Parts: sequence; C-alpha cells; structure tokens
Amino acid sequence: MTISQLLKVAPVTVILVVVFVGMYAFQVLSGVDANNPSTEALVQWGANVLPLTMMDEPWRVISSAFLHVGLMHLLFNAFAMVLFGRIAEPLFGSLTFAALFFLSAIGGNLLNNYVTWQGLLEGSMQPNIAAGASGGIMGIGAALLVAALFKLSIDGRVLSPKSMLLIMGINLVYGFAVPGIDNAAHIGGAITGGVIALAIAIDYKQRGRTAGAYLAAMYQQTSNGVPYIPVTPTSPNQTRGMTEALPWIVMLILGAGFVWWWYDIHNEIIDFLTTAAMTKGAS
Repeated sequence: MTISQLLKVAPVTVILVVVFVGMYAFQVLSGVDANNPSTEALVQWGANVLPLTMMDEPWRVISSAFLHVGLMHLLFNAFAMVLFGRIAEPLFGSLTFAALFFLSAIGGNLLNNYVTWQGLLEGSMQPNIAAGASGGIMGIGAALLVAALFKLSIDGRVLSPKSMLLIMGINLVYGFAVPGIDNAAHIGGAITGGVIALAIAIDYKQRGRTAGAYLAAMYQQTSNGVPYIPVTPTSPNQTRGMTEALPWIVMLILGAGFVWWWYDIHNEIIDFLTTAAMTKGAS
C-alpha cells in the first residue's frame, strides 16, 4: 500500500505517524541524543513520570504517547501503527479510531502510574519514566482482536482471531521478557481498547440482526401479495439509533472514569506527602 493509498483509507493513522516522526525530529534538532535521550530531555519533552503527571501536569498522559526513546523505538511503533491502523481505521471509522487510540494511551499511562505508585508505597519499585505510543497501539490491537472474535468485516473480509492472538501474545511476552518495557501501559491500553471494541461489536451485531429481520419480514409480506409496510419489525435505520450510541457512551464513561482515577491517585499522593511532612516536622 502506497502512502497516498494509506492517506485515503487511514488518514488519522498517517497523521499520528507524522506527529511521531515530527516530534522525534524536533527533539534531535534541539540537541537530544537520537538513540539514547537523557532522563532530563525526556521529562522536558513530556514523558509520563511520577509525581509530575499525577500532580500539576496531567497532560503528560497524552504527550508521552507521542514521545519515543530513540530511533528504534520510534520505528517499531510507527510500523505497528501503520500495520494496525490501515485495518482498524477503515473498520471502526476515523473518528472512533482516533478516540480509541487516545483513550487507550491514557488508560495505559494511568495504569502505569497506579502500579508505580503502589510499588513505591511497598518499596518494591523506583520511579520510572514512560514514553511511547505502545499503550495506544496495544489498544488498537486488542480492538482488532475483539473485531476478529465477533467476525466484524471490512470489504467482506474477516480478521483471523488466531493471527491477532499470536500478534498480541508476542507483544505481551516480549514486554515481560525484555527489561525496561512498560508492561502496565501495554496491559492498560489493551484492556481499554478491548472494552471499546466490545461496545462497537455489540452495535455491529445488533445492526446485522435488525437488518436481517427487516428484510425477512419484507420478503414474507411481498411474497404473499401484501404491499410491504415497514411497521414490524422496526426499520434498521430506526433501530440502529438505539445501539449506535453505545460505543460513544462507553468511551464517555471510560473518559470520566479516567478523570476520577487520576484524582484518586493524585489525592493519595497529596495525603502521603502531607503526612510525611507532618511526621518530619514533629520529629
């Protein structure tokens, strides 16, 4: 598939990849090491890091999804985005695809922060820096897996569940096998994408059942010589309004839940720091 063809079928995918590359180029041009950027540089360019993300800079849950740690990290995620996006965007629609990516990235980063914070409290982890589009991409991959399981089709073609399971499994195993990979972001993104895709699949299946019943009733009445009057069952266009909003309702609920989750972790950190300061002052 050429770039012009990809732009026609998956414009949001192309835009996201261009932003990935553009942000990396600006980093390098500003003096950031192309293959091994420093911690200070990553923080400056918007990486996800405690406590900044959960205090006064919540925008890092999004900015970090466009920031990559070196050229190989960028190339891997850009390739994965094109691989998944050229299928997922035409299947789900550009607007839904964009929302899917952003919510999955946010969900992945929040889970990373939650796991890191709990690890800090237990003394089992150190603060880490997270960057990359992996959470959003894993969300898209999980959505494609759900689409394959529910047999959603694009141009009459249905995805293979076995192939999608293999791809997702390799990514998760690789994440646990290689040190430094943000597994929490991968898992959080995948869960978010899977939930959104489940709502899309329910809408898709409902439309198929309604259209089938509608056509069957039309055929039965016309074959009996009775003029067809679409009263029962309900026209598919009328019935679809009952389910087509479901994916967006689910995404709004997820968005509201993420805001609540951010505030919950934020307040935990504030309470901890306040208690620590009071204890230190009393001693």
